[in-house]
Amino acid sequence: MFIELTEFLRCPLRHEGKSHVVLVPERMDGRDVIAGIVACPACRREYPIVGGVADLRHPEETAGVPDPAGVEDAPAAASVHALLGLDGAGGYVVLVGSAARLAAGLAALLERVHVVLVNAPAERARPATSSALLGGRQLPLRDAMARGVVVGSEHAVAPWVAEGARVLLRGLRMVVFAEEVEVGGLERLASGQGMWVGRRV
Repeated sequence: MFIELTEFLRCPLRHEGKSHVVLVPERMDGRDVIAGIVACPACRREYPIVGGVADLRHPEETAGVPDPAGVEDAPAAASVHALLGLDGAGGYVVLVGSAARLAAGLAALLERVHVVLVNAPAERARPATSSALLGGRQLPLRDAMARGVVVGSEHAVAPWVAEGARVLLRGLRMVVFAEEVEVGGLERLASGQGMWVGRRV
């Protein structure tokens, strides 16, 4: 997990006001945390980082999380990149579930944009310019932190699409691998060929 991502993480439990987490790294490789703990000062819960993957799941939220294993391959990275409409360098793009299969392709197309994989298929290696997280029934990320969000077909349901909209910055886009999606706070821009595109208003 990219160490700078820590400021955009949040505890999966709801706390009053804007809560933050702290990172206690135990082993690092450059700017990547390979092993350590993400701790919440508000509730004093600790979440492990093992093999570079931060597990921010609350024990009561692990049931019912969609499994991306076995989901058909995602659309071409170039198509999704075009739909996201991202110009310029920096920031984060969040890929949820089977959409994480696009990580290497999108990372090559995005200029110095860090890719955050949430609930990625276990069989895929992640590119160097990415971080991997596990989440329960919500994305373990702060509001309005992402320049783009891409949601795999198995996660194209509540609460995941609403969570994708929550972490998206205003005026930017979310791509969902399903054509029939309704997301509060997002304006539908297009749908077809197995994808839906919306912009946060």
